[in-house]
Formats: sequence, C-alpha cells, structure tokens
Amino acid sequence: QVQVVESGGGLVQAGGSLRLSCTTTGLTFEAYSMGWFRQAPGKEREGVACISWGGSTKDYSESVKGRFTISRDNAKNVMYLQMNSLKPEDTAMYYCAADRFPRSYYGVNYFHNPQRFGHWGQGTQVAVSS
Repeated sequence: QVQVVESGGGLVQAGGSLRLSCTTTGLTFEAYSMGWFRQAPGKEREGVACISWGGSTKDYSESVKGRFTISRDNAKNVMYLQMNSLKPEDTAMYYCAADRFPRSYYGVNYFHNPQRFGHWGQGTQVAVSS
C-alpha cells in the first residue's frame, strides 16, 4: 500500500522561509513524478510545483515562481519544497502527491488535472503571519 507523508509545516512570519519534505513508501520513488498542491480555507486546491521522476524538469505556478524551489533526492526517497519570501497568502494546507503512472511527466498540466496524481498525503499546515 502506498503512503505519502508530508512534514515541515509551521508558523512563520512574512518574509521568512520553510522547507517542506515528502516521503513515500510502497512505490519505487525514483520512478514517479511528484508534485505539491495547497488549499487555503474556502479556496480551491491549487497546484504549486511539480518535478519529473529524475528531477531534471520542474514547473511552478506563477504565484510561487522565483520564491519556491522543488527538489528531490531519489537516493533518500524524499522530495522537498523550499519556500522563501513567504507571504500571508501562502497560508494553506500543503499536500504532496505522486503520479499514477511511472516514468511520465505531465508538467504544468498537473495543476489543472490533479486527478493525474494517484497518491496523496494528508497535508502539512503552513501559516504565514503578517
């Protein structure tokens, strides 16, 4: 059974930084493209960043481009989201997800088709105070 687990959320002041981590069990981590989504109260789920299975290709939403960096370490079975220059509007529950299919990458199309991700974590809360 596949499990996806996020960690690293917390409360930070505007302008600060956080690094989220995501680990998986039950799938061959290095074969699956991964992504980060977020959902704020009363808002729709939003794609934030995604990364190909080998880590060579990355895409970001316009709202986080230049501030957030997605990366992965396949030797350690972990994916990261480094979040810098955080803003109050970044406050949300952040979710990690793995593609349904191995060795495929959907790029920014993931953001409009989150159902492409077949495995989701429970989320980690990020709160940014002004």
